[in-house]
Amino acid sequence: MSDTTHGVRIRTGSHALRAGIELLSSMRFAIALLTIICIASVIGTVLKQHEPAINYVNQFGPFWAEVFTSVQLNTVYSAWWFLLILAFLVTSTSLCIARNTPKIIADLKTYKENIREQNLRAFHHKAEAVLEQGTEAEARRIGQMLAGGGWKVRLQQRDTAAGPGTGWMVAAKAGAANKIGYIAAHSAIVLVCLGGLLDGDLIVRAQMWIGGKTPFAGGGLISDVRPEHRLSERNPTFRGNLVVSEGTQSSTAILSQSDGVLLQDLPFSVELKKFIVEHYSTGMPKLFASEVIIHDKATGEAVPARIEVNHPASYKGVEIYQSSFDDGGSAVTLQALPLAAGTAAFEVQGTIGTSTRLAQGTGGDPLSLEFTSLRTINVENFGNSEEASGADVRKVDLRQSIDARMGAANKTRSNKDLRNIGPSIGYKLRDAAGQAREFHNYMLPVDMGDGAPPVFLFGVREKPSDPFRYLRLPVDAQGEINGFLRLHAALSSPTDRAEAVRRYVAQAVDPGRKDLSAQLAESTSRALTLFAGRTDEAGKRHGGLAAISEFMEANVPEAERSRAGEVLIRILNGALYELAQITQERAGLAPLAPGDQTLGFMTQSVMALSDVQFYPAPLLLELKDFKQVQASVFQVARAPGKNIVYLGCALLILGVFAMLYIRERRVWVWLAPRDGRTHATMALSTNRKTMDGDREFAQLTEKLIGAAPSIRQGGST
Repeated sequence: MSDTTHGVRIRTGSHALRAGIELLSSMRFAIALLTIICIASVIGTVLKQHEPAINYVNQFGPFWAEVFTSVQLNTVYSAWWFLLILAFLVTSTSLCIARNTPKIIADLKTYKENIREQNLRAFHHKAEAVLEQGTEAEARRIGQMLAGGGWKVRLQQRDTAAGPGTGWMVAAKAGAANKIGYIAAHSAIVLVCLGGLLDGDLIVRAQMWIGGKTPFAGGGLISDVRPEHRLSERNPTFRGNLVVSEGTQSSTAILSQSDGVLLQDLPFSVELKKFIVEHYSTGMPKLFASEVIIHDKATGEAVPARIEVNHPASYKGVEIYQSSFDDGGSAVTLQALPLAAGTAAFEVQGTIGTSTRLAQGTGGDPLSLEFTSLRTINVENFGNSEEASGADVRKVDLRQSIDARMGAANKTRSNKDLRNIGPSIGYKLRDAAGQAREFHNYMLPVDMGDGAPPVFLFGVREKPSDPFRYLRLPVDAQGEINGFLRLHAALSSPTDRAEAVRRYVAQAVDPGRKDLSAQLAESTSRALTLFAGRTDEAGKRHGGLAAISEFMEANVPEAERSRAGEVLIRILNGALYELAQITQERAGLAPLAPGDQTLGFMTQSVMALSDVQFYPAPLLLELKDFKQVQASVFQVARAPGKNIVYLGCALLILGVFAMLYIRERRVWVWLAPRDGRTHATMALSTNRKTMDGDREFAQLTEKLIGAAPSIRQGGST
């Protein structure tokens, strides 16, 4: 805004006061504050704001989570230090405007016509010529020509050596809006900061500091929350979320805080009649909209409205934006499949967002079942699974990796095979100690491709930051999971294992060779017993293929393990096949027919029987039925500073364009009589040296005094 970075210098008061005011109003101080605000804004953009404290602990660890919380990096835009910096920036910029605006206005009014002739010869752009007419006539001619070109002109008559009033100075200026741009741009900073302070958390924080409002960290019904956790309907500014399920209405918004929530009462209630969502082929939402009715609390008026993304509704100064969507309390029916032998399946019904108590099928330790999510559409990419499965150092091909990321822009890294694999249910099982695991199970069997049989996917993870690990259970000939469950139950039964051993030995060995039959029966029984697994005194499970591997490492020499392993796996597969045939007979089904389908089922069953022993829950929960209820997540905001910010943005655009594209220029033509003729000395001053300025001066000199310009190299304007 000025040619100096110094601030206002007052002559009264103590030295500390004078130095403080000078620093506060200086440009260097404002730039430093603006830099700090930019850095803080970057942090606030990268680090998620107003998240629960446990989320920061899970992501960064307890030490850094405490550091972030102590300096309020998790609430940057409402932190006291951020608001204080904004206040200082507003004050500093306002003082800068107050200091420079009078100078700019005074400069806009003056034409600087008192400049001397010798000063004109020191300008970067200058020219001299001899004119035929008198000084007054030439001055008026030049003035009229400049005025016709959009310049503001002032004529000044001076005394010269030739006599009083014989000299004329023509002073003209253009592009004064350039200096107005400085005022507009700096004023925009003040307006945007003020608007941000008004629409930010400052008013809410003030009510917490002065009005005794405190965040609510408990649970229960919204209607039971006490007044000290609620904000009045007359609250001048707020921004919160409003969740409304289909067929219900709500009038209380939630303002998230780092240590809880504040409840904002609205002067109206929003009723959600219908939620509309459309998806792309990738499963991403293409459109979500809400058909609502706004009920005025004071008058009872009902106003229908449709709210879409980027198309909000407005009522009584409150803007209602479509922010997201969620489950509104869908009813689900799960079939519990206990993994313990001899326990029958049973159904569990619940609602998303609620919990229930499970005692049956849990092995004596009751569990709390929390219904967390229902997704009716799950689009997954089944193309090029090698790249999607993560890095494998044994398969790294540097050339292939480079080629996949370079080359033509229309070259894709991999082929995508996007498929909707149906609904899924998410839930948590929490034990008596409060420890919970998260589960994610699909309702329909999933065809994984590559000739493998379809499988039911049962996902589990220990922490929210971990990816889901999936148990893959094969589909039987009837398209159900029952075939595998019968096989799993038979494997847990010593009687069924003995019968399977007997059948396998009878088919594999000539009945006349009793010694060989006895050896094979012993090996087969040991293999099945190891595979069926056991639990040691410490509660650790030993079974599956891992148990067989441990047995071989402990009892078979290393040189013979490869051959012995092949024999043992062949024996195990044969015995499990006979075990599966036994389960088919008991269920009254046809025996498994040799072929690719049976081979695929048995291969996947062996892997699943090995993995299911380490499944961290005593039962599987399969989604059998659901009735979906959608919910809209609205953002409701009363933003009085919005118009101030819009005005600031408009001023900023105008100011920047004025400073960049409007050049301030001043032209002087000094006319004095000399040897019976008129001698003209012309100069041009501009705030930026550009080629356009050189061309404009050349045109002006040719037009006004008919002389070639002289452009001094290197000088100062």
